[in-house]
Amino acid sequence: MDTIGYLNLILRLAIWFLLTANFSVANIIIGVAVALLLPGSPKSRAALKDWLRALGKIILAIPQAYIEAFEIIFRPHNEEEVTLERVPPRRTPGLIFLDIFLITFTPKTIVLKYREDGWYEVHRVRRRKT
Repeated sequence: MDTIGYLNLILRLAIWFLLTANFSVANIIIGVAVALLLPGSPKSRAALKDWLRALGKIILAIPQAYIEAFEIIFRPHNEEEVTLERVPPRRTPGLIFLDIFLITFTPKTIVLKYREDGWYEVHRVRRRKT
């Protein structure tokens, strides 16, 4: 198994544990079995740098999420908009999941839909311009 395969396995296990919230031995065995049995995506391979870039963005999104949460609390955001964001090229399903997680992680944005033509529909809240 190559590095990308291990990253996909770790991502699947992380999703499993987030969904089940159970770290018993039986659940870990079931999670590993499910992660290994899920089919992969042989037609497109992600480069390691794409994975590392996505993980780096997620780490940077943590302080951004706190900042945005405090902004929403102390300065209400009354305006909403739906925008389209381009999906970066050569995205595997795992990287698309990480992109959607990254956008949705911050309090001011949420992905409404992933479109097969290569776009994310993103709902944003912002302060009304005076």
